[in-house]
Amino acid sequence: MSTDVEKILRPIDNPIPPFPPKYMKLASGDEMVIRQVGREDIPDILRYVEPLIHVERDYYDIVAVRLYSELLAYYRYRVQDEYVLVAQIDGELAAVVNGRLLSKEVGMSYHTVALRRGLRVGAHAFAAKMEYHIDIIGQKEVLIVAESPIGFRRWMIEYGLEKRFHMAHELGGVPSWSLTKALFDQARDTLVVGRRPVPPPLLEKAKATILPPSDPPTPPTDLLAATRSLYDSTGTALMSQRWKQERKG
Repeated sequence: MSTDVEKILRPIDNPIPPFPPKYMKLASGDEMVIRQVGREDIPDILRYVEPLIHVERDYYDIVAVRLYSELLAYYRYRVQDEYVLVAQIDGELAAVVNGRLLSKEVGMSYHTVALRRGLRVGAHAFAAKMEYHIDIIGQKEVLIVAESPIGFRRWMIEYGLEKRFHMAHELGGVPSWSLTKALFDQARDTLVVGRRPVPPPLLEKAKATILPPSDPPTPPTDLLAATRSLYDSTGTALMSQRWKQERKG
């Protein structure tokens, strides 16, 4: 009986072309590989995403918890037509991006999470995701939303996204923005980087194992640092919280 029910619950993925791996040299001189991963890799990735759930700064908490659920749904066959790309530096997980096909012509961008800051790792991974939708799958547009000011600057402003406010996004039902093929073509020369094929030793090292990030985002030692994402420029809310804790102590 349970086997029969599982056949009903499990969606059937539509065939889509795989993402061809690519690599690029970062400003630090490191070489980063961006490649597609399968369900067998998800448990390893989940271990590195979970700690970010407790990082309030730059909205990592809500982005990480949503990404975690999306990866788990993909792993447990509870979402249709999802894909996952990872960026790795010397095997270390540097970024995770994911999305899915809404229809043959429209893609749905889920999340872009950088685990290495300061090298535009997330921006490069996002560009690879859009390249997958537009160039490789051949879709006409991708629906996108942002959950942080950084995401808004990186996607909506840098790419000049078009409003699709009549279309609710799957991430909370908020209004969508759209990256069309025309917009992607305009941004291609400045925002899309990387080369193919990936040198075999570099690709083999990335595929061998997904190593933990060496310097992932962590909660700030001073709670006031979190106010950048809480829109409390005076820190009043967090100072009040700290004073209450000290009085109880």
